Amino acid sequence: MTIVRIDVSQHDLPLDPPFPAAWDPRPRETFSVTIVRVTDDTGAQGFGSGGPMRDLTDFAGLFLGRDPLDLPRHHEVVANASFHAGRMWPLEVALWDLAGKLRGVPLWQMVGGRSERVAAYASTGVHRQPAAAVETALEVRGRGFPAMKLRLGRPRLEDDLDVVAAVCDAVAGDMKVLVDCNQAWRMPWDTARPWTVEHAIDVAQRLADLGVYWMEEPLHRGDVAGMRRLRESAGLLIAGGEMTREIHELEALLANGCLDVFQPDATLTGGVEGLRRLAAGVEAAGCAFTPHTWGDGLAVMANLHLAAGASSPPFVEYPLDPPEWSLDRRDFVLVAPIEVDAEAWITMPDAPGLGVDLDEERLEATLVSHVAFTRDT
Repeated sequence: MTIVRIDVSQHDLPLDPPFPAAWDPRPRETFSVTIVRVTDDTGAQGFGSGGPMRDLTDFAGLFLGRDPLDLPRHHEVVANASFHAGRMWPLEVALWDLAGKLRGVPLWQMVGGRSERVAAYASTGVHRQPAAAVETALEVRGRGFPAMKLRLGRPRLEDDLDVVAAVCDAVAGDMKVLVDCNQAWRMPWDTARPWTVEHAIDVAQRLADLGVYWMEEPLHRGDVAGMRRLRESAGLLIAGGEMTREIHELEALLANGCLDVFQPDATLTGGVEGLRRLAAGVEAAGCAFTPHTWGDGLAVMANLHLAAGASSPPFVEYPLDPPEWSLDRRDFVLVAPIEVDAEAWITMPDAPGLGVDLDEERLEATLVSHVAFTRDT
């Protein structure tokens, strides 16, 4: 078996109404997804997805003609390419999907086979007023979710805390409340400075008093000393690592006791191979590994497989905040959306690889660009 073709396409889904993401000052009018397809000489094809990838022209030849099952080698090449030219991890996910299909094994079993299902928590992404946030929380609780994530970032911290307090009061004892501070990274046009550790400690104490379960991304991603100090005094769990670029940075956070909950994303950092290794170290240290999943449905599924197979998380992120962030938007690249059951569990597919099918008609309707690499390219 050899790899004979790699396809990379970009798809833009128009968003009307726009999605006013809490972490982005500009409401989003399109949802852009990159789809990577790796094909071998038997015609088998693996899929990966994520944000826009840089041009593969200089790197495709490093995979064409190679054994698709040589996953450790492919991981190292993608890691090197990602250092030189941005995040290439959707390609590594596609290689794992292809390997699973060739072996006839679901990806979650390939990475460790811990469990065939995971509990999901509802992850919201829009700033809402207290009454609307409570309404959402009660709906989420009614659907069986064990936890819900809220976002800070309004012009006044007091307004943020009013929303958190209202939701905590409404679901007290029935559902955990998680809070994302969105301080670890910024959109390119957002020049706001991240919090100081003193401010983060103050916010943490106020959130702990409200009964919040964990506080996410409270400081800049590189503030190792600050996160260690915050974790020592916070009074609640500290989570982070969703956009950290390289594995060694996550390992430094682990070695320095910075986080209780590690949240890297296989489509953004380290891929499946790198993060399954990291998950073992995280859990050996008594911490939780539960991936970030704010992407398209294919990316969500890749991280669900990783969580189910390589770790034992309390629950895994499930982005959902309709109408601005509905399943139809999040999972538009898939034939069928990823659903939770009545108790908010997700049962992993038993089909090989990622176990999902792409919605080819919708991908064609949203196609912006496409490039194919073959051995003759």
